[in-house]
Amino acid sequence: MAGGWSRDGAVQEQIDASVDEAVSRARHQLPSGDSLTHCEECHVPIPEARRLAIKGVQLCVSCQELLDEQVQQAASINRRGSKDSQLR
Repeated sequence: MAGGWSRDGAVQEQIDASVDEAVSRARHQLPSGDSLTHCEECHVPIPEARRLAIKGVQLCVSCQELLDEQVQQAASINRRGSKDSQLR
């Protein structure tokens, strides 16, 4: 059921587009190529199991966790300007 000026299914199409965009962005951020033997940041050796499991790995687990936390904090900002964020 459409509401206002939107046609049937418009909301679901917007949700699908947002999910597709997020998946595409995540895929482009995946490392590729040869894995490094030592961490790019702290120069600690990267275990062989990690290098084999993740193609193109460049960071040790500790540095990757720090990077993931930084990305998560930056992603918590709502850049799309939803009604909820505008009402606060």
